[in-house]
Amino acid sequence: MNKALNYCLAIISMLCVSINTKAQTAPDTLQMADPTIFLDKGVYYLYGTGSSKGFLVYSSTDLKTWKGPVGKRDGHALIKGESYGTEGFWAPQLFKHKSKYYMAYTANEHIAIAEGDSPLGPFTQKKFGSITEADKQIDPYIFKDTDGKLYLYHVRLKNGNRIYVSRMKADLSDIDSSTTKECIHSETGWENTASTPWTIAEGPTVLKHNGLYYLFYSANDYRNIDYAVGYATSKSPMGPWAKQKDSPILSRKVTGRNGTGHGDFFIDKAGNLNYVMHTHETNSKTGKRKTAIIKAKFTNDKPAKMIVDKSTFRFLLLD
Repeated sequence: MNKALNYCLAIISMLCVSINTKAQTAPDTLQMADPTIFLDKGVYYLYGTGSSKGFLVYSSTDLKTWKGPVGKRDGHALIKGESYGTEGFWAPQLFKHKSKYYMAYTANEHIAIAEGDSPLGPFTQKKFGSITEADKQIDPYIFKDTDGKLYLYHVRLKNGNRIYVSRMKADLSDIDSSTTKECIHSETGWENTASTPWTIAEGPTVLKHNGLYYLFYSANDYRNIDYAVGYATSKSPMGPWAKQKDSPILSRKVTGRNGTGHGDFFIDKAGNLNYVMHTHETNSKTGKRKTAIIKAKFTNDKPAKMIVDKSTFRFLLLD
């Protein structure tokens, strides 16, 4: 009996070791909110909201498995103490301009821009500071037009989360405040399913296609299961903007995941347009939001519409 019992216990122990080993080696889903992906010299870099110390960065060569964090400051591309901000490090965007790398980001509910020599950082400021605006602002997005002019799309916390645009100075040091104007704010319907007095439009991303400007944004509170992405169009980067009736183009109805939104577009190595986003951790709790991508494209309509391919939705995995 003792030999038989010992044999059974040994088998159970081996199975437990096998299960634990598989659990340890199985890829984990990346959990980065407000994500952005930047392709540089054949490598994809992923940044987002997720660290109280700054911004972690992960890398991939195939968009399927990711390594990291790989930033030069304890895994961070930008770390607290080397640039503006002490808390609330949210929604970064990477931008390359004249061979220099820039990170636009939120900290302390203000927007700052730091410089670096590599996508891995470190992104720093010689003189700590945010852009020269008194109102609280979040979610920066730098857009370079085909004529070389630079614009900062951002969200102001003023009578709701409203999206604004400002012309940027040529050296990216600050905005021209005299040019600032509101683009859009959320109203009713899909943009405010909870019917809250403080409406939310955030996470702006801008593309230009066939001479028309497309402003993509997320609406509803990020904790709302109906957080979703819609868009507006304009003939000018400064507006006026016309919201499109086919919005939202990305929502839980497309992905099957609650809280789908707040991401960024990027073009992969094959030339395909993709949108990286976050979802709730599970469909029962917001939790640490999970990072996913989906393929997107403009239609051949005139003017073109934006559509996503729901069959391509997938989470990003950490190797």
